Amino acid sequence: MKRPDDYKARAAHLNALSDKQLHERFWQLAKQLTDPLLHMGWEYTSPSIERSVLLRMGFSSLEAKALVDACLEHGLLGHGAGHVVFKASKAWKADIREAGLKLIALENWDEVKTWFKGGQQHV
Repeated sequence: MKRPDDYKARAAHLNALSDKQLHERFWQLAKQLTDPLLHMGWEYTSPSIERSVLLRMGFSSLEAKALVDACLEHGLLGHGAGHVVFKASKAWKADIREAGLKLIALENWDEVKTWFKGGQQHV
């Protein structure tokens, strides 16, 4: 089976464009393709992504799971588990690891929740 060669017909609208215009058109189309992906990256997260962030912050996989589960339970995962730990370290004047371990052991998250009042924030 041979495919009919229609490249010239499909590319006809590009013939009148200069190299500079073709370059600009390429980047315009590339941006059009990647913008939705970037938007999704900013707007959505998942427990596995958040565990990965915490692993890179120096927590063990068990500690990362506990922190993500706690953030999920308290409705803070959308802010980013790493962001929650970072805010805790600043509020408690502790290093990142110490703040994370304190969050794991924390019974009452009311104080932590107050740091994120005012709507959804990005990670």
